[in-house]
Amino acid sequence: MDAQKDLANKPIIPLVFSLAGPAIVAQAANALYTIVDRLFIAHIPEVGDMAIAGIGICFPVTIAVSAFALLIGSGGAPLASIALGKGDVRGAERILSTSTATLIAISLTLTVLLELTKEPVLRAFGASDHTLPYASDFLSVYLLGTLFVQITLGLNTFISAQGKAIVAMVSVLIGAGISVILDPIFIFWLDMGVRGAAMANVISQFLSAAWIVAFLASPRSAIRYRSARMTINRTVLPVLALGASPFVMQLTECAINVVFNSQLSRLGGDDYVAAMTIITSTMQLIYVVNNGLQQGLQPVISYNYGARNYARVRYAYRLGIGLLLVVMSAMVTVIAMVPESFARLFTADDGIIAIVGSMMPLFVCGWGIFGIQCGVQCTLVGLGLAKPSLFLAILRKIILLIPLAFILPHFMGVVGVFAAEPISDITSAVVSVFVFRHAVARVVPRTGALTEAASQAA
Repeated sequence: MDAQKDLANKPIIPLVFSLAGPAIVAQAANALYTIVDRLFIAHIPEVGDMAIAGIGICFPVTIAVSAFALLIGSGGAPLASIALGKGDVRGAERILSTSTATLIAISLTLTVLLELTKEPVLRAFGASDHTLPYASDFLSVYLLGTLFVQITLGLNTFISAQGKAIVAMVSVLIGAGISVILDPIFIFWLDMGVRGAAMANVISQFLSAAWIVAFLASPRSAIRYRSARMTINRTVLPVLALGASPFVMQLTECAINVVFNSQLSRLGGDDYVAAMTIITSTMQLIYVVNNGLQQGLQPVISYNYGARNYARVRYAYRLGIGLLLVVMSAMVTVIAMVPESFARLFTADDGIIAIVGSMMPLFVCGWGIFGIQCGVQCTLVGLGLAKPSLFLAILRKIILLIPLAFILPHFMGVVGVFAAEPISDITSAVVSVFVFRHAVARVVPRTGALTEAASQAA
């Protein structure tokens, strides 16, 4: 109950940071695991460069798996938070239980389908004869943990939605910490190579999932599992509608990686695929802060929107958009200034380092202004506005980025694949401003200045 009181009454700036801080720590730990995992793989004797390229081929598959978790988690959690803001605990619990049943069904379906189509999928995603063995070895083991990934990513959002950021942080820290410990054991000491990295991932995701389920079933959770409601019913429809935007964003990230890998493999070879894997791994640093700030912002918006405290809603989204713009711009500037330093963490190959050094500044230069769109979409999802959020997700990646990745190489060669990213980022950010002003004006009344009480709470 204290967490819910904070969402309703605590001053906005310290509230957002109190929620975002643990989320950023959790995201940082998760990103650190991903980076360390790839560092270990990249330093496997004699085969490290091909192994990390193989993992890069698998990246779209792991993105697709997590996209389905976001479909349910990012759709269900804001709705549960809005219900809590209205005082409808029973409705919030119904959303949680239905979401859990749906995640289980999705995970079983994905495991079977991907296992049956593994090799043709990897070939389609850009695997060559050199990288296919490593990609196949990793994916075979990774798929064993699909259920745990779905539970961890899909249900941890329901903990954050209650304002319990510390508990949500611990959920991620458990998995990330165990992974970092197990990676060198399985990869090097047990000589399992990329299969060892995947096994460490499965075990860590299982432990995180167990922690999350135990918490949501306990009296400490404001919304709890109710076994009688653990069915897939029409309650899932608004969850799917609202989750469609983050789902499309994540799933199209998979499609983008497929396009990038295929285009780079065709135009530049395996070295360019490895370079892109290093660039996207480095970009995890920005994702950490971006996602953490959004996780701190969204419960504040959703809860107060449900409670009809519109002054706090407006203050929260203005703060969030401004923070994302400033912070992402600063981080992009640092990364663009020293790209070779990041590349050397992953490889000693001078050719790959040179590619990263020349292409990373181009690739990331639009990410600063893209912070605007991140804040806009976070707000739209937090308000339950599915359609405009989905449009923005489709605009950036499907309408702009994927076609540009095919069109620009005709004029710029392999550089065009990297140039597609900033052009899409900047264009979609500008459009998002107009979409935001139109969509939010319809649901959040313009009440002028904050009232005295709201000002103190803000």
